[in-house]
Amino acid sequence: MRKLIAFPCEGETLAATLDEAPGATGLLIVSGGNEIRSGAHRGMAMLAHRLAATGTPVFRYDRRGVGDSTGDNGEFLTAKPDLIAAAAAFRSLAPHVTRIVGFGNCDAASTLALFGRAAGLNRIVLANPWVVEPIDDLPPAAAIRARYRTALHDPATWRRALLGGIDFRKLIRGLVRIYDTQPEALATRVLTALASWHTNAAVILAHGDATAIAFAAAAGKAVQTETIDTDSHSFTGAAGAALETALRRNLV
Repeated sequence: MRKLIAFPCEGETLAATLDEAPGATGLLIVSGGNEIRSGAHRGMAMLAHRLAATGTPVFRYDRRGVGDSTGDNGEFLTAKPDLIAAAAAFRSLAPHVTRIVGFGNCDAASTLALFGRAAGLNRIVLANPWVVEPIDDLPPAAAIRARYRTALHDPATWRRALLGGIDFRKLIRGLVRIYDTQPEALATRVLTALASWHTNAAVILAHGDATAIAFAAAAGKAVQTETIDTDSHSFTGAAGAALETALRRNLV
């Protein structure tokens, strides 16, 4: 059964959804960006339904200032109280749950890495963790390098250039960004937090996603990852089934 609930967080009211199930391991889904708890194309709502149908209780919520929750949206780095409150509400509403696994995509993954321990989570599963300091409207340097390598081997790129179909001002900005190899404070912070989880964390990356490419470049060989063959940041289409399979492995 799916229940719509509300719970307090620092004087505000957060909206949440609990898909009830008898399992002792529950999944706490944290939404990324300004996405509401149903997820892109209702992907998280449908995932929760399928998991609950096979015994895993699933809790989803909107952080302050997002979706049906009150308050100001302070972005993901201010979402520690929201995560702590959500985990506490999950335990209260499903007292049979003795183990909570947190799952999030993009900056929600970074929220879990940074603050999941404070919320008492037992394990985290991070998809495409966000580790990029915003500078301008260009993708991260690592993503630009990967895209340029592919484009330069594609004859269509050269045809577009000859026909005037390439914005050379943006191209030059991208070439400048390629040489941006300075470690970023956010990346260092997220990777340091992730290392503290030891074997209780898993990272899943979408092969062609710019955010995933940036994380892989920042992490290097320090983090073991699982890659799903998709360009979709939100794992749409067939990639959704692969993501669900990976999640189920981490719920055992």
